[in-house]
Formats: sequence, structure tokens, C-alpha cells
Amino acid sequence: MVFPYFTDPALIVKWIGDRAELDPRPGGVFSLDMGEVVARGVYITVEPPYRVVFSWGIPGSDALPPGGSTVEVVLTPDGDDTMVVLTHRDLPSAHIGNHRAGWEHRLGRLRAAAG
Repeated sequence: MVFPYFTDPALIVKWIGDRAELDPRPGGVFSLDMGEVVARGVYITVEPPYRVVFSWGIPGSDALPPGGSTVEVVLTPDGDDTMVVLTHRDLPSAHIGNHRAGWEHRLGRLRAAAG
């Protein structure tokens, strides 16, 4: 039930963005607008319903260009719930704090959106 919230544009915007263009297959577009912040990358691995990996970056950023980092999401059943483990790799040190806070906030919204 949670996996489509990382691959379906209509569902991902319920918890993390305002607009999304997603093509959830290896090499497919990952494009997410979150207000004035945008993230661009491609899907690297798509293994429904348990794992998705995509690259992540910010257009115009020298420190974190589109595709400059990698987000891995692993979903594990936990009774009637799902354990979500999100790992964001290759972030420049100056970006780690903001991304950690952002992901923690947004994952709280995912919990509400996915029920």
C-alpha cells in the first residue's frame, strides 16, 4: 500500500510535493516540485512493493546538482503497518541537516497520507 506513494505522481504530491513527473522504471524521470524547491533525478531501482532507489539533486546547484545524490527507500511489512527506511546518500555535508529535517517532516506526512 505504501510503495505507490514513491512512484505515482498523484500520491507522492499528497505528502511531499506540489507537482511530480514520475516514470518509475530504471532510467525513468524523477521530477518533484515542492514549492520553490525542486528535485530532479532518475529512478535507479524499482522493486515493487519493497524497494525503490532514485537519484536526487537541485537544478542550478553546484554542490548538489540533479542526480548528485541517491535516495533508497526500503519498505518492510510490520503487522498491519509498514516500516519505511529511507537512506539519502552522497549529500554534501552542508545539506545533511536540512535534508534530514525535511525527510523527517515529510515522512510524518506520508504516514498520514497512507493511513
